[in-house]
Amino acid sequence: MASIHQHVFLSSLVLLFSLALPDPCLATTRKLSALVEQPPLVLKYHNGPLLKGNITINLVWYGKFSPTQRSIIVDFLYSLGSSAKSNPPPSVSSWWRTTESYRGGPCSVVVGNQILDDKYSLGKSLKFHQIVALASKAGIKNNAINVVLTSADVAVDGFCMSRCGTHGSGQTKRNKFAYAWVGNSMSQCPGQCAWPFHQPIYGPQTPALVSPNGDVGVDGMIINLATVLAGTVTNPFKNGYFQGTADAPLEAVSACTGVFGKGAYPGYPGKVLVDKTTGASYNAFGVKGRKYLLPAMWDPKTSTCKTLV
Repeated sequence: MASIHQHVFLSSLVLLFSLALPDPCLATTRKLSALVEQPPLVLKYHNGPLLKGNITINLVWYGKFSPTQRSIIVDFLYSLGSSAKSNPPPSVSSWWRTTESYRGGPCSVVVGNQILDDKYSLGKSLKFHQIVALASKAGIKNNAINVVLTSADVAVDGFCMSRCGTHGSGQTKRNKFAYAWVGNSMSQCPGQCAWPFHQPIYGPQTPALVSPNGDVGVDGMIINLATVLAGTVTNPFKNGYFQGTADAPLEAVSACTGVFGKGAYPGYPGKVLVDKTTGASYNAFGVKGRKYLLPAMWDPKTSTCKTLV
């Protein structure tokens, strides 16, 4: 029976934008609090096992994904494990290496099995136990993460309402396995799960950034996939690194929600790089000349949200 560990970071995003709404009554309080040094952000280690070493990421594509959409995501996964020398800085692989600072130590990533379920074998409206069942179809092996990716026309229980992606662990008779899920929000809630490439539902309506790969839904998926993968390796079984409760934790990336570059504040992702030709925003280079926008990750060495730019 699967043990569902729901990684919720949408609520953090909603809070982020709600905090950005002006309240004249709090002006004096904010000025005073700015004079008080804030305590460092700390994710407590709960003494559980972390994923480390050679990690295989197996993919289950559920629904309709074009070859271009699949290549954007697969290239991102390959970028996690690519040599820093093969890509100009800042690179996706240097972002991923922040996970080495956690007690699990270094972990390299390779892409394993890929299953295409473009016939919607379980329909277009999924309960969460069905996500776990789909994840198990990718094979149960040690040191693997089975990732389910749902297309824009697939509704998943809790999607948009409480989460943009999640990770957890399942159990078979012989093995325990880690899984993750991310959905394409383009037709359902891009203002919630594809920000900053779409104007948010809440908070200041600043102009949306141009997505680096020309697909708002998929570039939004990259942000959420990066979030759940970092959470999976640093807190795979609900007893790794997190802040808060085990059922609704703030993890390696979700603790830094909304931060993509230096100077970020609620409603503003921070200063990032901009392609002079296309106007696309990004902060990391990947394989094949790909550009990606990756969220900040909590760095145990400094107890801060680390950005690439």
